[in-house]
This record gives sequence, C-alpha cells and structure tokens, in this order.
Amino acid sequence: MDTKTQIQQALKEAMRARDSLRKRALRSALAAIKLAEVEAGRPLDDAGVWQVLQKEIKMRQETIEGAQKAQRAELIAEAQAEIEALQAFLPPPLSESELEALARAAIAQVGAASPREMGKVMAVLMPQVQGRADGGQVSRMVRRLLQG
Repeated sequence: MDTKTQIQQALKEAMRARDSLRKRALRSALAAIKLAEVEAGRPLDDAGVWQVLQKEIKMRQETIEGAQKAQRAELIAEAQAEIEALQAFLPPPLSESELEALARAAIAQVGAASPREMGKVMAVLMPQVQGRADGGQVSRMVRRLLQG
C-alpha cells in the first residue's frame, strides 16, 4: 500500500477514534499532498509524498520554535503530537554512518574533489536519501567530506 493510501486509512481511523489532533494533522498533510499533485499535474509517488510530509513536519517544528519564544506550552505539545503523527509515515531515518557511506559513494561517482563540486554531489545524493534525511543534514555531511 502506498504512503498516501496509508495516510487516508489513518485519517479514517482517527475520525472513528475521535482523535481530533491526529485527524487535523493528517487532513493537513493530505491537503498539502493534493496541492503538490495539482502543481505537478500528476499523482505523487512515495518519494514525493515523503517530501511533502517533511515540509509539513518542518512547518510544525517552526511552530514549536515560535511557541517556545512565546512560552505557549499547549501549542508546543500539539505541534509535537502532530509531528509524531506525520513521522509515522516516513521511512526510518538514515543513521550518521549510513548517510556518510552514501555521501562517499556519491562523491566517488561524481569524482568530486573540492567543495565547489558540491552541487553535482547533491544532485546525485538527494534522490537516494529522499524522505530519510534532511537536506541540511545531507549538505553538512557532503561539505565536511569534501573539505576534509
């Protein structure tokens, strides 16, 4: 079963369980997926859905940062619960060593030797880690390997 279908099933379960927080998070994610599909002009594959879910999670992390500054504990708790609900649909994240191995393979494949060639490495590496690692984390790893 693809990820979008799993989210739709989870939404139905949340509605039956009257879990308003989970229901709200899943509806928001499905709306974002639908918007991305309309913009792309085609249904998204799992990698595309994971990308949308990561954006949704990132938005909620920004909400947590703002709520911490405003000292709003209830908003922090809600956003954290929504993040957990969405993370259930992402593949398990890559460990630091797995990411480093993939980055080294991409660097070797491209033949990159300096940080100036980081774009070429990222173009090869990002499709491989889609949904399993944050772009910033990948970028830091590639930069560290190219500089060292």
